[in-house]
Amino acid sequence: MTQVAEVLTALVRQRSTLAVAESLTGGLIGATITTVSGASKAFRGGVISYATDLKQALLGVPEDLLLREGAVHPEVAAAMAAGVARLCEATYGLAVTGVAGPEPQDGRPVGTVYVAVSGPHREIHQRQLSLKGSRERIRIETMDQAIDLLASVVKANEGEHSG
Repeated sequence: MTQVAEVLTALVRQRSTLAVAESLTGGLIGATITTVSGASKAFRGGVISYATDLKQALLGVPEDLLLREGAVHPEVAAAMAAGVARLCEATYGLAVTGVAGPEPQDGRPVGTVYVAVSGPHREIHQRQLSLKGSRERIRIETMDQAIDLLASVVKANEGEHSG
């Protein structure tokens, strides 16, 4: 069973749900999740907030944070994760923001990525990545790392939500 299928199975077992907020991956995470048969039992949906202003308008990322730090920042990823969980009424929110290239963004080099998961009690779990390779490779590795972080958080909460 793939890691995505395992995460979805665990979410269903916990009676939990998931929503995603994607920037540099442009929907790749949501598309990958929905390749699994039965994903709708746990996956609520998501937001592709590629443009910085959408992070604020749709996900509630504080405008002052975006003005001060730009879109590629750990606090932005955390706010995106919490925002998408709230917006989609999901137990877990998974978010990614970063620079896939070819040019740096917000003073951050290509390959800088922040991943965040908002958990059942709105606690935030994060991972910073420094990735190498092509734009496509950075996007795929971001997706893989995001699913991996989500899996570790869901596993850590195993039993907490099961009936």
